Amino acid sequence: MSKKRPNYLLSLLGMKCPHCRKGHMYNTKNPFHWRLSKIFDMPERCPVCAQKFELEAGFWFGTGYVSYALSVALSVATLVAYWVLIGISWQDNSIFIWLGVNGFLLVVLQPWLMRISRVIYLYFFVYYDESTADLPEK
Repeated sequence: MSKKRPNYLLSLLGMKCPHCRKGHMYNTKNPFHWRLSKIFDMPERCPVCAQKFELEAGFWFGTGYVSYALSVALSVATLVAYWVLIGISWQDNSIFIWLGVNGFLLVVLQPWLMRISRVIYLYFFVYYDESTADLPEK
């Protein structure tokens, strides 16, 4: 009997290895570490399946595009939510209130956005392997 395949979206949001979907990609689960230098602390390889995370030199440069797309999507979502809930007009300068709130959210969520961008980018290139289903989760 084969084991059930781990959910793609839950594994991605849980920042798990794309190859086995069991090992954690980061040393700490909390992206909001008080030392910014610790945000990207990753093991070189997955602790469960030994999948290499940095596939080639300069691999992570592509995550800038993913991070940009996520930031634009977040900005559009907050604009639509603000527009529906509060309303936006130039007469009462509510557009500037949204800009301030959106800018604050982007700055506060930046560590998480940068981490999830790396995960999404790696998921583009590394696929799930059924043979890793029997490996113990760490």
